[in-house]
Amino acid sequence: MTIRVLLVDDEAMIRAGLRMVLEAESDIEVVGEAADGAQAVTAAAALRPDVILMDVRMPRVDGLDATRQILAADAEVRVVVLTTFNEDKYVQTALRLGASGFLLKVAPPERLVEAIRVAAHGDALLDPLVTRQVIAAFAHTTWEPDGTDPPPGLNQLTAREVEVLHMLARGMSNAEIAAGLVVGDATVKTHVARILMKLRLRDRVQAVIYAYEYGLVQPGHR
Repeated sequence: MTIRVLLVDDEAMIRAGLRMVLEAESDIEVVGEAADGAQAVTAAAALRPDVILMDVRMPRVDGLDATRQILAADAEVRVVVLTTFNEDKYVQTALRLGASGFLLKVAPPERLVEAIRVAAHGDALLDPLVTRQVIAAFAHTTWEPDGTDPPPGLNQLTAREVEVLHMLARGMSNAEIAAGLVVGDATVKTHVARILMKLRLRDRVQAVIYAYEYGLVQPGHR
């Protein structure tokens, strides 16, 4: 299956560089470009890409507003935010809006390609260089585990699914979770899928945010 990608950045040289990297891959096709959020919304509706690489700071309509509009119109498209170190606050908002992760603009080409493939398959990628900073921002919990009503949907999870959710929130991959629980990868995938369905979440990133927002996991806890 060919992954259809839309590039959104107000700098033409950055778009050209992204296109050069992605078009070298046989399973990725760049179907369009946009120089600001307004163009991105129009292009997304017309081209129906699988994945959108979205810059944040752009004229007219920025990447956050564009992400909000695009995901409201099409919940199936995946948005990967392109960011720099000093834009954590924008990334936090983008993730809350439903973006499927973020990637540093200085990331190596192979990580860019990986991010596209991961997002296209319904998962999410958080750049490890800034994940801890961003996730920490979600740790100001709105619920305290004091015996009162649990977070929404949590009581629908089995004990094993809660365990898997904790492991997801700690940044563990499916393979690491499988090793820790002594089960197969397919079993882990099933658990993850059921967690997302029961909690009505889009992907692993949303599951991580859920766990931190409701205090199920604390920053630095392993």
